[in-house]
Amino acid sequence: MRFVLLALSVIAATTLFNRPTKAQNYPWCAYYGGKEGGGTNCGFTTFQQCLDTVSGIGGSCQRNNLYQPPPGPHPYTRQRRYPY
Repeated sequence: MRFVLLALSVIAATTLFNRPTKAQNYPWCAYYGGKEGGGTNCGFTTFQQCLDTVSGIGGSCQRNNLYQPPPGPHPYTRQRRYPY
């Protein structure tokens, strides 16, 4: 009986206190090479950080086209045509 009460209280607590999670959103993605297509990691805040990760193991870095900056005022930054 105690196990049933414990299980029900755990289920109730996780249901009541569960908050939706948000995916992390970063502006740069690393695309790793390979015969089967390789992997993708879109967890980089700077282009240089992405380049440092793929150096030596192969791959490339591209801007994350799904990136949305957080809300609020942002300082003006001049967009360069090429990120490198």
